[in-house]
This record gives sequence, structure tokens and C-alpha cells, in this order.
Amino acid sequence: MKGIVFTEFLDLVEEKFGIEMVDDIISNSTLASEGVYTSIGTYSFSEMLQLVSHLSSKSKISIDDLLLIYGEHFFSVIERSYPGLLATYNDPIEMLSSIENHIHVEVRKIYPDAELPTFIVQEKKENSLIMIYKSNRAMHHFGLGLMNKTFQHFKSTAEIILEKIKEDGTEVRFIINKN
Repeated sequence: MKGIVFTEFLDLVEEKFGIEMVDDIISNSTLASEGVYTSIGTYSFSEMLQLVSHLSSKSKISIDDLLLIYGEHFFSVIERSYPGLLATYNDPIEMLSSIENHIHVEVRKIYPDAELPTFIVQEKKENSLIMIYKSNRAMHHFGLGLMNKTFQHFKSTAEIILEKIKEDGTEVRFIINKN
């Protein structure tokens, strides 16, 4: 998993819960990196899982809710770092439907070894989209947070329904209806 995902996560934890919480979740985890991350490094997903799990335990906020909050936070990183990519689109449905064939292609140019989830468009209409998310990491709520902020970015709203295809969350259907 790319280091920027870790550095931004720890920034969010510090912003929302304080530096003591960052210290606490790192100290209570068994991390090969010892909790020292660079945005361009690559780290084991198990480290992120430990950090999120400890934060959930300490904050009493579910892992899914933490990932949702983190996905919403991470969208600001995309806005700040890749404004040209966002400017390519005029509509949130257009943008979301192009995750696999455009956005992930661009991400791989910057981070060739990035392990990204797969998004398969099942159905696309002017104001709706059905996509299948597949990832062994089961971070679909992170994706949901990014989707929520995508609609806000385009000054729009949507109802986004998440249906687990596999109970472990490694395969999920997003049903998106733009308001």
C-alpha cells in the first residue's frame, strides 16, 4: 500500500483525535515500519489494518465509519495534488464511471506498483451508475467516502447504496442515483 495512504491517515488522526492518539495507535501496533512512513514508500496493508483497528477500538467508531471519514478526507488530497485530473470531468457520474479506465491508469503512471481496487461498470445512465468494487482489502467504505466527496466537488448530491456481494466486503455493488 502506498505511503501517501498512511501519511494522510495519520494526519487525519492527528487532526481529529490529537497527536496522543497517533502515538497510541502506533505504539499498540506491531509495525515493520515502526510507524515511520513516507508518501512515496510502500508498506504492508496489515499495518493499515492494525492502525485502523486500534483507532476504532480507542475511539469507539466502527472501522467502516472511520474508512468513510478517511475516504472523504483523502478526496481533498486528490483535489490539492491532481486538480488537472478533476478538471477533465464535468459530471460526477462521468468521473466515477472512468475510475478503472482513466483515473487508475493515471495513478499507475505516478505509482507503478500501486495495488488498486477494481471497479467494473455494470450499468451507466445519465443520472445513475452501478459499479462492482473488488479488492482483497475490503476498503469499500473508503471508496464510498471518495464518492460522497466527488458529488460535493461537482456541487451535486446522490443516493449511494452499498450492497455486499461477498460478506467479507471484498466484492461490493455500488448503486448510485444522482439527485
